[in-house]
Amino acid sequence: MVRFTITHEIECDEDTFWKVFFDRTFNDRLYRGALGFPEFQVLEQTETDTQITRRAVGMPKMNLPGPVMKVLGPGFRYTEEGTFDRAQRIFRWRMTPSVLADKLRQEGTVRTESLGPGRVRRIAELMVEARVLGLGGLMESSAERQLREGWDTSAVFMNQYLRQQQGSP
Repeated sequence: MVRFTITHEIECDEDTFWKVFFDRTFNDRLYRGALGFPEFQVLEQTETDTQITRRAVGMPKMNLPGPVMKVLGPGFRYTEEGTFDRAQRIFRWRMTPSVLADKLRQEGTVRTESLGPGRVRRIAELMVEARVLGLGGLMESSAERQLREGWDTSAVFMNQYLRQQQGSP
């Protein structure tokens, strides 16, 4: 099992961050564009005064070692289910893969901290577990590398998106 934290500075306040985080247009552009997912779709998103729940499916662009690709197969997909607690400003999610669902686990949280006017720190705490004999460690380290790259790309994209929305270059 691998646990790690990824932090980025995002150029907006906390309310704007969460509004954009759950915006369908933003997510479509992020996943299908910046992250290169062949498929991504928010299946369901419901909002109440206290929380937002979201269920999405995705087929990530995968750059993994040959043995891992062989196990996962070319049609690998996942379902993400998550809940955002409005009071705590924390999004908790869990991913269910299309293959080896009983052996692969990925979950985490996303939260923000204000850094002053117009800036937040996005903190993603992630856990990856692969209980696959002979390949578990390679699968976990490969997933961690790919997740770090994806979160880095998403931070750059989100800051560009926010600047475009504000009419800045």
